[in-house]
Amino acid sequence: MNAEEIAATADLARQLRVDSIRSSTSAGSGHPTSSLSAADLLAVLATRHMHYDWQQPKLATNDHLIFSKGHASPLIYSLYRAVGVVSEEELLTTYRRFGARLQGHPTPVLPWIDLATGSLGLGITAGVGIALAGSRLDQLPYHVWVICGDSELTEGSVWEALDKASYYGLANFTVIVDVNRLGQRGPTELGWDLDAYAARVEAFGCVAIKVDGHDIEAIDDALGKAATAGRPAVVLARTVKGKGVAEIEDKEGWHGTALKPELAERAIQELGGVSSIKVDSLRPPEGQPAITPDPLAKLQLPRYELGQKIATRNAYGDALVALAGRPEVVVLDAEVGNSTGSESFLKVAPERYFETFIAEQLMVGAAGGLAARGYIPYAATFGAFFSRAFDFVRMSGISGLRIRLAGSHAGVEIGPDGPSQMALEDLASMRAVHGSVVLYPSDATSAVALVIAMADAEGVAFIRTTRGAYPVIYGADEQFAIGGSKVVRSSDSDAVTLVGAGITLYESLAAADLLAADGIAARVVDCYSVKPIDVDTLTAACNATGGRMVVSEDHYPAGGLGEAVLSAIVEAGVAPHFTHLAVRELSCSGTPQELLDAAGISAVHIADAARALIHV
Repeated sequence: MNAEEIAATADLARQLRVDSIRSSTSAGSGHPTSSLSAADLLAVLATRHMHYDWQQPKLATNDHLIFSKGHASPLIYSLYRAVGVVSEEELLTTYRRFGARLQGHPTPVLPWIDLATGSLGLGITAGVGIALAGSRLDQLPYHVWVICGDSELTEGSVWEALDKASYYGLANFTVIVDVNRLGQRGPTELGWDLDAYAARVEAFGCVAIKVDGHDIEAIDDALGKAATAGRPAVVLARTVKGKGVAEIEDKEGWHGTALKPELAERAIQELGGVSSIKVDSLRPPEGQPAITPDPLAKLQLPRYELGQKIATRNAYGDALVALAGRPEVVVLDAEVGNSTGSESFLKVAPERYFETFIAEQLMVGAAGGLAARGYIPYAATFGAFFSRAFDFVRMSGISGLRIRLAGSHAGVEIGPDGPSQMALEDLASMRAVHGSVVLYPSDATSAVALVIAMADAEGVAFIRTTRGAYPVIYGADEQFAIGGSKVVRSSDSDAVTLVGAGITLYESLAAADLLAADGIAARVVDCYSVKPIDVDTLTAACNATGGRMVVSEDHYPAGGLGEAVLSAIVEAGVAPHFTHLAVRELSCSGTPQELLDAAGISAVHIADAARALIHV
């Protein structure tokens, strides 16, 4: 850089600082000090290294900027003013206001944002997914830049991400860490010990580059080295929180605190006053992704014989093989592909299969990054272990990302492995995610159909699969729609409705047989779509059976199938005589049938509950 370029970049950094103060003071809240520390880093990156057409944010060859330290949103929004996509008026009068797109933490309501950030440790995992898309799928030269805070580096997901970035050799991936020493309540764990940070980064196989985060020329050199390192790089920038404002520089107690108007005015004058510098980023190259989506591709679906015993987790794998015909479908698995069924896809489309090993947060975050690039990621692990990554699932819902999650080994049905492996909270957690779809098929035919249907669902879609092999009960041509259900058994004389899903559908059918031996006819409903739920079918069944309904589920009672059914029919105006059977005690090892019996959700318990309702 020559002296003129250094001066111009420094002037831009000062403007970013001023506008970060102005916007947060106007809003009366925000994180100006965290913005001030990273201003020099962003000024150099945006003008000298990032290839981006700000007027065409969806251009395939644009670089990607993931602002993982989303609380410093005044800084990124100030950059948007400098590049001309956000006006001064919008920045100063709408930031953090109701209904505005400049929210407290960035979300994709802004076209320059790939995904919502603010949950620390998320942005770097998503960046790995975007970098995988660029190097392995799109085969385009765009670079992924992730800006993190130093407090963020205590999150385990950061190190999961760096480990997998190294494993996959993501030379198009650079993390810039704003090491400003101060966290929310005081000093960070390592403070300004860049050597300690560097040792950790290098231990995970990435290049560590230390730099003075306020030396424009040194930052420029560091980013250049990072982009050409030939492997993932982490730029560790020593910065000062509140840089440029003497009254608050490196002072505790200023995190997340907007400057009062008097102090803001003094700070702005100290920084040289308000300016209106306009800049642009480097022009991205021409190019198109190597993979073109084909949502209308003809798929070769598996067909099963009635009565054939197949686990729905294996049917999940069969469906993925069929979905390999859609080039935009990719698969991730957390080193359990032989249990979840995912490895079936590996055998037919290895170039679109990503092993994340036992790193569930990275898997879900990377799935979000792949979805941001237009791919349809299916990510699988045991249903219980999605709880580790639930925050990132939640953030995908906020971003509106179309990720598909498959949780195997559901409920006490898994048998002798014991309670640590039993997914018994998963339906509740996934139902709670904004805009989610939650599916729980019973047999292989319905599982395949729903896995296929998930591909085109909006938002987060979760499918719960069963470990054990159970008979196919639906013909190969049976249709299954998200939001539907199936009445598996019915008659005009039905006295009670039995609702199940997954394993409890089979137990409900067996209970119906027990009731039939007593001369009691029972209607059986397969509630395979837990969210959205088939209100019409459930209310019709309830009304047809005198309001008597038994719902059984291999799940804890809170937030699962029973509550979904009850809330749906009550909101529809039906007042049922309702019995809810669920797993209410801590389980243990045993055979599946022993555990279903012990939990009170087996056929005999369902039949007893039905009799009790009928004889009230």
